[in-house]
Amino acid sequence: MTDRDARLAAAVRAGDLREVHALLGAGADPGTVGDDGLPVLCTAVAAPGQGMAEALLGAGAPPDTVDARGLPVLCTAVAAGNTEAVRALLRAGAAPDPADGSGFPVLCTAGAAFEHRIVEALVEAGADPDRVLPDGTTPLLRAVEGGSAATVTALLWSRDLQDPALRLPEQERERLLATARHWYEAGAEAELRRRTGAKSPANTRTVDEEWCDVEQITLGGRTVRAGHGAVLTDLEAAFGVPTPLTELVARAVRHPDPRHVDWVESRFRLGGRLDEGARELVTALRHHPSADHRRFAADWLRACQFYPNAATYPHHEDDRGLLAAWAETETDAVVLAEVLWALTEQVEEHPRLEAIGLRYADHPDPRVRRRVPDCLWWSDRPLTAEAARALRTLAHDADDEVRLEAALTLLGDEREIRDGPRAVLRDLVRDPHSPVRGGAAEFLADSDDRTPDATELLLSLLDTDDRLLRLVGAYGLARRDHPYTPRAYVRVEELGPIHRPDHRANALADWHRRNEPSSRGGNG
Repeated sequence: MTDRDARLAAAVRAGDLREVHALLGAGADPGTVGDDGLPVLCTAVAAPGQGMAEALLGAGAPPDTVDARGLPVLCTAVAAGNTEAVRALLRAGAAPDPADGSGFPVLCTAGAAFEHRIVEALVEAGADPDRVLPDGTTPLLRAVEGGSAATVTALLWSRDLQDPALRLPEQERERLLATARHWYEAGAEAELRRRTGAKSPANTRTVDEEWCDVEQITLGGRTVRAGHGAVLTDLEAAFGVPTPLTELVARAVRHPDPRHVDWVESRFRLGGRLDEGARELVTALRHHPSADHRRFAADWLRACQFYPNAATYPHHEDDRGLLAAWAETETDAVVLAEVLWALTEQVEEHPRLEAIGLRYADHPDPRVRRRVPDCLWWSDRPLTAEAARALRTLAHDADDEVRLEAALTLLGDEREIRDGPRAVLRDLVRDPHSPVRGGAAEFLADSDDRTPDATELLLSLLDTDDRLLRLVGAYGLARRDHPYTPRAYVRVEELGPIHRPDHRANALADWHRRNEPSSRGGNG
C-alpha cells in the first residue's frame, strides 16, 4: 500500500470528504460537485497549503484501494454510512459490488444498515439487487425481511433498473411477496424472536426514514424495521397485484400514526385509486367507532390537496362541506385536530371556517387549539375583530405551540399592532426548553423585527450547542447587515460544515456584496 493509498483509507475512515476528493485526484472529475454544493476543485483551491488542488489535477489514489484489513475502502465508507464518500469513490470508478468482511456484497451491508441512499448509489453504479447469494437469498430479499420500505424501493426502482415486474421471474416475485406478507402478519418483533430464539426484551425505538417514522427493533443480535406493511403494499403495486381497498385501510391503522410508513404508503395508494371507490370508502370512515379509522379519513382528505392529481380532483367542494360538518360533531380531540387541519388545508375557505375556529378557541386540548389560528385567518382577507380578539388571547396560551401560531397569525395582518406578537416570538426564542424554539427563531430571523432585543437574541443563538440554531442566528444577522455576520458564520462552522444549497448559507455572500465594496463587480 502506497502512502497515498494509506491516506485515502484513513480519510474514508475519518469521513474527511475534502481529503477523499483530493486523494482520488485524476480518478475523479474535478468538476464533480461535493457535499457542499460546490465543484471539488473550487473547494480545493479555497484550502491553501493543503496541496488539494494539485492532488486533484495530478495522479490520484486508485478508488479500489484496500485498507489494512485488505478490504476495498468502499467497504469502509459503506460501513460508516458515509453517503458522500461512497458516491465519490463510485464516481472515481470504484467497483460497486465488492465483498465485505462477511463475504457478502457490500450492497447487503448497506441494506442491513438501512442506508437507502447508499443502496441507491451502489445500484446506480452497477451493483445487482437480484444477485443470488451463497445462502440462496438476494440483496432485495434480505431488504424485504429487514422491513425498510425506503431500502426496498431503492432496490426495486433505482435508475437504469428494468421494471421489477419485468426483470424478476414470477417465482421470485412470489417469494418476495410471501416473505413480506409473512413478516407483516407475524409482526416484526414476534418474527425476529422466533428466528433468533432470544428471550430478552427487545430494544425498540422510532426512527425517521424518508419523511416517515418506523419502529426499529433489535433482538438477539439482529435489527429489523417494522415497515413490512409498506413493503408489502409497495411490492404488490410493483408487481401488479391489486390490494383490496379495505386491506390498505387496515394496514394504515395497524400503526395509528399519520407519520408511520405503513400509514403513509396506504394513504398514497388509496389516493391513486379514486376510480375504484377509494374516496367513498375512506369518507365513510368518519362514522367509524374507532378514532384511528376516523383520523385516517381526515388525514386522507387533507392529503388529497397534495397528490399529483389534486388539480383534477373533482371533490374539493364536497370535501370542504363534509369536513365542516364533521368538525362540528367530532368529539375525539385528536381526530378533531386532524379534521381542522384538513379543513384549513383546502384550496378555498369554507364559509363557516371562522365560526368553527371561534367555537374551539377555548377547547381544553392544546392539539385542537393549535389548529384554531389557521381557522381564524385566510390569506385573501383581513382578520375580523372577533378573530383578532381570540388570537390575542391565544397568544397568551399555556401551550408554546398555540402561542407561536397565534402570534404568527397576528403578524400576518398588517393592521394589527405588532409589538405584542413580536414579544411572544422573542420570548419563545429566549426559552431554551421550548419545543418550538427553533421554529420561532427561524421566523424571528426572517422577520422585520429590527429591535435591539431581536438582535441580541440572534447573537445569543451563536452561543448554543445547536448548529442549526447558530446558522439561524447568523442568517438573521446577515439579513440585518450586522457587522458581526462574518464571525457569526465562523461560529456556525465550529460545530460542523454548512451544507449547501441552503439560502441561509448563501446570505453570507450577499452580506459581503452589500457591505464590502471590494466584493462588488469583478466576476459578479
